[in-house]
Amino acid sequence: MTSSSRRHRHVRTGALLALLVIAGPALARGPVAYALDPVHTRVMFAVEHAGFSQAIGTISGSTGTLVFDPEDWTTARLDVTVPLARADLGDAKWNQAVLAGNLLDTERFPEAHFISRRVEPIAPDHASVCGTLTLHGVSRDLCMDVKLNALKRHPLPPFRRTAGFSATTSLQRSDFGITAWKSVIGDSVELRIEAEATRTGKADDSEEAAADAADAPATPREPTLNDPEEHP
Repeated sequence: MTSSSRRHRHVRTGALLALLVIAGPALARGPVAYALDPVHTRVMFAVEHAGFSQAIGTISGSTGTLVFDPEDWTTARLDVTVPLARADLGDAKWNQAVLAGNLLDTERFPEAHFISRRVEPIAPDHASVCGTLTLHGVSRDLCMDVKLNALKRHPLPPFRRTAGFSATTSLQRSDFGITAWKSVIGDSVELRIEAEATRTGKADDSEEAAADAADAPATPREPTLNDPEEHP
């Protein structure tokens, strides 16, 4: 191979790498599909206990889908299912009472379901997400205050792009037909949600590789004796 051929090959290779670096992040733009990570997604609820304290419980194992573009929150779509039977207040008898027929009645209504209808951006990492919550067989409008904590490649295998969010909202349990024990259990329920969602689809690998290449410092090629233009 002549020095001219080698030089042209290096030029073509460099141009291709530059194109991938430029195009990679561009390909990643726009709404992207994510799946909620049930291990790292948890709903915390707090409700007044006879005026003495705020009883705190958590629900793990939520599943669902998220379509999200950090550059345009208005295109986001969220569909989440919360397994109410996994509610945990730290005591087996208390758990049993909350899941019973006169409260959550999880035998008939084992899940809560939220579907977003509208997203109103507040800041680049902050939005109001409004939709329909179905709980105890009743559907009502609900808005959540949502903060984007991070959107990046996860540092552990399988190194998928992951979005992390924190959200808060409140509801009146009586709006959903949960009215028992009014003298002991408050009507207002505060909710805090911590969620992680992992990007789905095979395209993620190539786009992440391009993003990594864009972030990586350039490594100069070692000159060779056969490249006369690199040796005066």
